[in-house]
Amino acid sequence: MWRHPCSPLALVLLLNSLELQASVSYKPNFLIFLADDFGIGDLGCYGNDTIRTPNIDRLAEEGVKLTQHISAAPVCSPSRAAFLTGRYPVRSGLDERDRFRVISWLAGSGGLPQNETTFAKILQNKGYTTGLIGKWHLGMNCQTRDDFCHHPLNHGFDYFYGMPFSLMGDCQITYPPEKDMPQRIKLWSYTLLIALAVLTLMAAKLTHLLPLSWKTIFSLALFGCAFFISWFSSYGFIRYWDCIVMRNYEITEQPMKVERAASLVLREAISFIERNKQGPFFLFVSFLHVHTPVVTTERFRGKSRHGLYGDNVEEMDWMVGRILDKLDKENLKNSTLTYFTSDHGGHLEAREGNAPRGGWNGIYKGGKAMAGWEGGIRVPGLFRWTGMLPEGKIIHEPTSLMDIFPTLVHLAGGTVPQDRIIDGRDLMPLLQGSVQHSEHEFLFHYCGMHLHAARWHQKDSGNVWKVHYMTPIFHPEGSGGCYNIIFCQCSGKYVRQHDPPLLFDLSRDPSEAVSLSPDTEPLFHEVLKRIGRAVEEHRRTLTPVPSQLSFGHNIWKPWLQPCCGTFPFCWCDKEKENL
Repeated sequence: MWRHPCSPLALVLLLNSLELQASVSYKPNFLIFLADDFGIGDLGCYGNDTIRTPNIDRLAEEGVKLTQHISAAPVCSPSRAAFLTGRYPVRSGLDERDRFRVISWLAGSGGLPQNETTFAKILQNKGYTTGLIGKWHLGMNCQTRDDFCHHPLNHGFDYFYGMPFSLMGDCQITYPPEKDMPQRIKLWSYTLLIALAVLTLMAAKLTHLLPLSWKTIFSLALFGCAFFISWFSSYGFIRYWDCIVMRNYEITEQPMKVERAASLVLREAISFIERNKQGPFFLFVSFLHVHTPVVTTERFRGKSRHGLYGDNVEEMDWMVGRILDKLDKENLKNSTLTYFTSDHGGHLEAREGNAPRGGWNGIYKGGKAMAGWEGGIRVPGLFRWTGMLPEGKIIHEPTSLMDIFPTLVHLAGGTVPQDRIIDGRDLMPLLQGSVQHSEHEFLFHYCGMHLHAARWHQKDSGNVWKVHYMTPIFHPEGSGGCYNIIFCQCSGKYVRQHDPPLLFDLSRDPSEAVSLSPDTEPLFHEVLKRIGRAVEEHRRTLTPVPSQLSFGHNIWKPWLQPCCGTFPFCWCDKEKENL
């Protein structure tokens, strides 16, 4: 239907366009909250009525809520790589090789490749002060202990404070702190005794005092090293070498004191806003919440109705509220685009004894590590920009975490790289309402290097079709998770391949409860054929790249180990004087 150029709708769209141009001229600030392993069903604004999340819910009330917001991967490292680059992780080598699905050691050589361009790098080049507070988990070094080739400061961030790796169960001390020094003394003593014994045997051999062969000496030395590694591992091998905190290139805690991590992350985030309130700034708050072991401060322990996990969620919500209050106090609310999401779905299998330690993914099947089922990849998507985005708007169109790349780049007045494929799409027209449909017709769901599923948004009908080529085999059967191996795997005996693929219409069955068949869906063969063609076209755009998760890249390498002190005795606490 033709509309007069001065019709109300045309005027609204014109005003929105003019407002957006004005915002770009003054370069808005960007504040991103990224939760870790957070289930979409854990937020009040997505239907939860038992965990209290008033501060995050406020973003939905004062902005736009996306209900079909999709992560590009169901585990941390590849999801975060896709988020920062706007590209499927398979394009940058952050895909499964040899069953490694994430960066497994801080002293591995894999990570976000140096030739990848993050939106932080583009914002930095457009005059933004950029900061990352919290979790990185995209690698550290390549060839030497201090080349920092994968470090956040080499990927567009001016300031970094937080964990270069990821919060692990090993990061939490399981013995009284007063035993720490005696354990260190034992470690030094045992190591010196082993070294002294090996040197004594070598001297005896060289002086012919003992009739020992070099093979025997080498075997004894190897045994001594194995004993040392075994003992050191039981004491806290991972905690001392992976659970560290850095400020820029400097290690400030090794091992980290997990019980105070939340307060330090909050302090750093508020301080960054205070230092850079004249703008423009980009602050990326990458929470350690709610990854296991869900370490929660005493103030919030026992306060929720869902045990330690609920306590952890409520603590994260409080932190979000404090940071939003800082924006208000500095009169930055109207000039800041704020966004909250999670890197992927909640971890169903995370447990401590009989107590669950993972999130709830609402009505959606599956969870973390499952690339096909919605529970592993459907995440919260909340945007607030007062005066620029509508309030209380809900959008049901398919969108992706990869869309943040072009959205922020365009708002900052930059252009997306033309020398590579960018899979994300600018969200502003959809968020503002100048278009009604997402630019994504197809989205592809990878589990490592394996394509598990794909979806087709058939815009003329409104249907969202989804096919599954592989699905994880749950254990126990029918449980909805892989409780026998903690994480569902991507291939081999751990998956079931489907020929023909399973087909669901998410617009009618978002829970993926009943798969369709030619008997129940007249368009069954037509939909499979159309999605199959899209998969083939997509695969033709992929080019081989070095795998960052290969065995060689993802094993522990002593010469790459970040160390505060004399390796292997790495420990320090430079935060004491700052508390």
